[in-house]
Amino acid sequence: MQTEQVDLSELAALRSIVEGTAAETGEGFFPALVENLSRAMGTMGAWVAVYDEPTRTLRALSMKMRDQWLNGYSYPIEGTPCQAAAEEQRMLHIPDRLVELYHADLSLKQYGPVSYLGVPLFDVDGRIIGHLAVLDDKPMPEEPRGIAIFRIFASRAASELRRLERDRALREREAQLGRLIDSAMDAIVNLDDELKVALMNPAAERVFDCDRRAVIGRNFREFLAPDSRASLVDCTAQLLGREQESASLWIPGGLRVATDRGRSFQAEATLSQYSADQRHWFTLILRDVEERLAAEKRIESLLSEAESLREELRALGAFAPILGSSPALLSTLREMESVAATDTTVLLLGETGTGKELFARALHASSPRAQKPMIKVNCGAMPANLIESELFGHEKGAFTGATSRREGRFALAHAGTLFLDEIGELPLELQPKLLRVLQEGEFEPVGSSRTLKVDVRVVAATNRDLAARVREGAFREDLYYRLNVFPIRIPALRERGNDIAELAQAFVDRFARRFGRRLAPLSDSTLARLAAYAWPGNVRELANVLERGVIISKGGSFDIDRALIDTLPRDSPTPPPAPATSTRILSVRELEDLERANIVRALEASGWKVAGGQGAAALLGMNPSTLNSRMRALAITRPAARHNGR
Repeated sequence: MQTEQVDLSELAALRSIVEGTAAETGEGFFPALVENLSRAMGTMGAWVAVYDEPTRTLRALSMKMRDQWLNGYSYPIEGTPCQAAAEEQRMLHIPDRLVELYHADLSLKQYGPVSYLGVPLFDVDGRIIGHLAVLDDKPMPEEPRGIAIFRIFASRAASELRRLERDRALREREAQLGRLIDSAMDAIVNLDDELKVALMNPAAERVFDCDRRAVIGRNFREFLAPDSRASLVDCTAQLLGREQESASLWIPGGLRVATDRGRSFQAEATLSQYSADQRHWFTLILRDVEERLAAEKRIESLLSEAESLREELRALGAFAPILGSSPALLSTLREMESVAATDTTVLLLGETGTGKELFARALHASSPRAQKPMIKVNCGAMPANLIESELFGHEKGAFTGATSRREGRFALAHAGTLFLDEIGELPLELQPKLLRVLQEGEFEPVGSSRTLKVDVRVVAATNRDLAARVREGAFREDLYYRLNVFPIRIPALRERGNDIAELAQAFVDRFARRFGRRLAPLSDSTLARLAAYAWPGNVRELANVLERGVIISKGGSFDIDRALIDTLPRDSPTPPPAPATSTRILSVRELEDLERANIVRALEASGWKVAGGQGAAALLGMNPSTLNSRMRALAITRPAARHNGR
């Protein structure tokens, strides 16, 4: 690794990975990774391989030696430096004399190797799933920046291998679901929003005495007696009128079924509804009551697990990194890195639109629970009378409309992560029950006397001042301290400096691809206009403005004037007229000045001591790391004269 070849920062290397691999996913991603790794390290060759434990062999997903591609190359690890890296589970660096040390390895001698750097790639459970390495025909002295660059590429390669593993798991889960439906003894019929048959399992084929391929597309009402047709239509209307995303009910009195061959019979039935591809779908199950309940519970569980896998796969496959390199953002990312591998409860604090859910998903993806689902609950988006059932589940008959037993979000998130968004909006009467789950890991579903145990890592988020909510009596103090174990403040966009330019170009490129447009890179004047705006809606508002701009731009250039309509620059001398009220509304800059003055007063009172019982953080009621972050963001430093006279 020559110094002039690796004179890159870790952030530049990360940007190289993103730019060089953004157009590829799956196994097509790895050639781009190998190409960029070899170029960034300045080496003769590089490869990424998957590891087969039973045969102890490595198979190259992508390998390039000089100008020759050796994809698919397979070799046993015995006698190679890859064996030492795998068995010792660490990065192995051979700076020189590689052939002398591993003379038994004849596989790559034709390329004249001199030095080697390799590392095993792990799944989240610690299992080795692959290997990343570079090979050079000249000595490769240890150089910290080069090692850091290599670790960044290794992390990205491991992430993509894990994504492929989840893709395989999703396909297996969907196949398992298909086998379950096909092997069920009860009749299952899938109907579209017009009640036309979309799918029928073998048991239904036997019950209706028909060829299921012949009835696809037929209106299911043709198989019912007139009164049963009306009953089915009424039940579908009831389900569509409910607020739940998916729901089910018993069909009162069952259905009277008539087959094409004249056989008629009475069947007990349940109907469930779900949404997919922006359409409503219905699943009709005909069976004995007790057997039906058992099968329905199993099917719903598999559907929930498959959907959770789909959500996690979409999050991993899109590879939408948290872009930016500002000091404020890097400080937040360092805090996330320190807590991600633990089960500690995390409280994400930030203004509306700062991307709290993206940070929560990043925490989950970096945790040991990454293979399990992350379940999201928006505490401010549901009526108070439904959120308890949503969180903890309910028994059949627990309240009006509870026609079947339902699992809550805590149960679905078992062994995974539960993201409680807008936690400050949680009704006061539910807060003791949430506190009990956080402390004891147990709860009772609505209408049940049985206690359930769960293992869930909680990540909460809010744009509210929870301490103020506590003082107002709207939030329990004990719950606040239980959630505030590890607070992480997500910086507002206006605090992130040059990140605005990087995010803006990334958003424009994304929307241009989506809408099939070709736009030139954003000009310096356009970026300056974007940087001058205060962005009260943060990243979400930035994305909306740029999406609008891409849509309305003509001639291949981004139209900043029309995109920024209804906005004002950060330092505009003509702010919008104040609302008709006697209370003066402070600007963002004035709020920052107030916050800066308050922090300085606390620091002066504590003798500029941040942590500890008498430190400024304790006086302000905040975490010392959070206070350090705010001091950096607000450019608060200890006066030189006071510091020197200490």
